[in-house]
Amino acid sequence: MKTVYLSLGSNTGDREGNLRAAVELLAADARVLRVSPAYETEPVENTNQDWFLNLAVEAETGLSPMRLLARVRRIERALGRVRTIPKGPRSIDIDILLYGGDVVRGARLEIPHPRMADRRFVLAPLADLAPGLRHPVTGLAVREMLEAAPPQAVRPWGRFLVP
Repeated sequence: MKTVYLSLGSNTGDREGNLRAAVELLAADARVLRVSPAYETEPVENTNQDWFLNLAVEAETGLSPMRLLARVRRIERALGRVRTIPKGPRSIDIDILLYGGDVVRGARLEIPHPRMADRRFVLAPLADLAPGLRHPVTGLAVREMLEAAPPQAVRPWGRFLVP
């Protein structure tokens, strides 16, 4: 079993419901250990869209990294995700941030997530779960990456979505 950290976000439809459903579906293939509080975050890159709700999940899984990727893509499709506009609006987005201390470099999957250190919408919820967790390549702690991340509006949503 590996401890994995995932980033979840939604900015269309019932954002809160989408995140809840995604966590429930993840629990079919992984033991969800903890879920961060949710944050409302401004979009980055493609900024002409609604704000997101984001959270982080800590889980244990026996799935390999590629099987976990396949599983999260199935969950995204089941919850209505259609990839039409790069970085565009989406009902759900699930990114694998960390997979134990493993480093994966492939055409379809990179772990640690290659842009996690630049994304406050990823780091703020992750810091709620594991502020001292270290990036397996850079050695930086999550809280250090958050302090150094570029500016982005990230505000607490004010409640946990999942117990």
